[in-house]
Amino acid sequence: MSVVQVAEPQGELPYIHGFSAEEQARLVRQARFSESMVYRDVDFAGVERLLEVGCGVGAQTEILLRRYPELNITGVDFSQRQLTVARQRLQGSPWRERAELLHMDAEDLDFAPASFDAAFLCWILEHVLSPERVLAEARRVLKPGARLYATEVMNASFFLSPYSPNLQQYWLAFNDHQLAVGGDPFVGAKLGNMLLRVGFRQVETQVKTWHLDSREPHRRQQVLDYWSELLLSAADQLIAAKRVDEALVAAMSRELRQLRGNPDLVFFYSFIQATAQV
Repeated sequence: MSVVQVAEPQGELPYIHGFSAEEQARLVRQARFSESMVYRDVDFAGVERLLEVGCGVGAQTEILLRRYPELNITGVDFSQRQLTVARQRLQGSPWRERAELLHMDAEDLDFAPASFDAAFLCWILEHVLSPERVLAEARRVLKPGARLYATEVMNASFFLSPYSPNLQQYWLAFNDHQLAVGGDPFVGAKLGNMLLRVGFRQVETQVKTWHLDSREPHRRQQVLDYWSELLLSAADQLIAAKRVDEALVAAMSRELRQLRGNPDLVFFYSFIQATAQV
């Protein structure tokens, strides 16, 4: 695994979850938790050179290397802080020789055209200023016939029963703040149009859903615990931006605890996975 030292660029979007060690560990847990759904329909058979756009702390990189032993991965990310963690994580990995992590702007990739056999993006386009530009750059550096997989959020789908007003108010503030700083918490629903506009063909999208109730209480509890971590990871930023106050965060936390003990809890959330070909 090569290490490229480059000064941190200016203009990095504020990351709504922050860059604490706790958040970086959460990203790894998130990747493992959602692995079965994210990778269920991903096929990298015959792929040797894979571009991972937005590799972050290397959580998906590890999964890709483990699941697809023929892959050689080039991961790029705009954040030196996340890349430092990713390099440290992979240093002791048996797959480290198959991964190269580079500091790079996904909207202006420093690769020649037709450099890669496939591309993988996961939970990244919600955090960039121009997701369409990122997709166009990915297309530029892919070989003819190469396939891209993009997995992205659709936050309007989030629903919990019993209805929890403080949680809903916090979630609206969460999404409003992400929009205000230049991200897009609803980008998943737009992937089909974006991929077509930048020239991809054979564009397909699939809605993947967590819909859990009393039929799967253990899995439902896992999802709620995971989601509680995600929600609370943004609390400090939302308070600093005056989107919420400490009282609302405390009230939301109480509601989450109450939901955890409710045998009739219903959890619903959908995300979108798109695939397309050059």
